Amino acid sequence: MYLRVVSESLQPEEISERLGVEPDESTSIGSRKRPESRPRSHATWIRRVVAAEGCARPEDLEPVVVGWGPDLADALGRLAESGEAAVSLEIVQEIRDLNDPRQRGIFLGADLLAWMGTARASLDIDQYVYHECGDEIE
Repeated sequence: MYLRVVSESLQPEEISERLGVEPDESTSIGSRKRPESRPRSHATWIRRVVAAEGCARPEDLEPVVVGWGPDLADALGRLAESGEAAVSLEIVQEIRDLNDPRQRGIFLGADLLAWMGTARASLDIDQYVYHECGDEIE
């Protein structure tokens, strides 16, 4: 899970200044992924949600995001409302055992949803299902 701020007009340093928080990762407008790539048209500011355990479910990570506090949520909301950036909470879920109930579904609590509402953050969920495919064709 990670928080992403994307802007076509603000560089990561300006986003950090507005939020009062440094990113874990960022890309700048005009930077290139590789020398032959086209320059990026937008900046990306990312803050990762890290849990003590390596294999946490999204709902296990909620206290981390909510723990970032109302001041960050307010600052994100102001930035989003200004139209200078888009804010999103990204959840990436890998499903490796279709029979494991801990790997199915995502539950988001009221505290996290309220924090996201204040931050004016959208939600993006990417789910990747890994399974063995049989060799038989029927």
